[in-house]
Amino acid sequence: MAKDYYDILGVSKEATKEEIKKAYKKLAKKYHPDVNKSPDAEKKFKEINEAASVLADNKKREQYDRFGSAEGIGGFDFRGFDFGGGFGGINFDEIFEMFTGGMNPFGRRSRRQGPIRGNDLAYDLDIDLEDAAFGAEKQILVPVLVACEKCNGSGAEDPDDIETCHDCNGSGYVKRSSRTPFGIFATTSSCRTCGGTGKYIKNLCSYCDGEGRVHKNNKITVDIPKGVHTGTRLRLAGKGEAGLKGGRAGDLYIIIRVKEHEIFERRNNDIYVRVPISFAQAALGAEIEAPTLKGKAKLKVPAGTQTNTLFKLKGKGIPSLSGYGSGDEFVQVIIEVPKKLTAKQKKLLKEFDSSLGKKKFKIFK
Repeated sequence: MAKDYYDILGVSKEATKEEIKKAYKKLAKKYHPDVNKSPDAEKKFKEINEAASVLADNKKREQYDRFGSAEGIGGFDFRGFDFGGGFGGINFDEIFEMFTGGMNPFGRRSRRQGPIRGNDLAYDLDIDLEDAAFGAEKQILVPVLVACEKCNGSGAEDPDDIETCHDCNGSGYVKRSSRTPFGIFATTSSCRTCGGTGKYIKNLCSYCDGEGRVHKNNKITVDIPKGVHTGTRLRLAGKGEAGLKGGRAGDLYIIIRVKEHEIFERRNNDIYVRVPISFAQAALGAEIEAPTLKGKAKLKVPAGTQTNTLFKLKGKGIPSLSGYGSGDEFVQVIIEVPKKLTAKQKKLLKEFDSSLGKKKFKIFK
């Protein structure tokens, strides 16, 4: 009869990987043969590890859910496993390293002695064109792993629970000698009891389960400089994931995406805008108001201006990110033809057209 891995770990079939991980840690600590001296502890411990190795792997779990069997899935073989040695803080990564070359079923590589820097994070931030032009201050919430406040990232329930590992005397490494037909063979390897840290946690922190880090939505202020564009990366040092074993935090990279503007089009540091004018204004000339990123600006349209003519407002574009100079604004005037005319307007236009005579118009290709 196939084993029910969900029942072994005491989780539901909808359990998340994080829930499976917590259930595994709790049961492994309870049934580890170094702690639990009951006759069936070793068997139970093997079953727990076998269940975790399948359910913590997405492909293996999918096949198990589909066929209800672990046969052919692969995973760990716990036969012949030596449960000797110290126990306490449970170095789960070391257990899995024996079978997987350093990867545990939850996807993390075995942790070694010394501080480990936290991961860098990336955050996509959408901003308005005005924010890109004048700079802005934005508040964002970033889901991140931060140092556990209860244990200050140590992973121990109490500072006194951190002891020097008795197997390696704090060195993080152990030497083993084996007699072979060719003589004595000596090896030095990472201490399995402390995982190479030289420290041994007697009681894990109840808040973070010994991880030293917890998930949190961090409120972060982002100062956006003038001149940013889509693709600009802003680095916030130390705002990424918290490190392990005293390692420094990673960095947070803000990836800027400038939203399309309702009336302005940006081309590098220049901006373009289309402004409608009447036939009379184009023919006779006029002073009009053109929109800019800072309000309105007066623009003189000379007599005889043709539709699609571009006028430049110097320095009214986007400031350079380097801080030197700004782009320009180009105003494209579009002559609007009225859709409805009164009888009087029609008469005046016909008289005007007649007064021009039979003028030949140039044909544009």
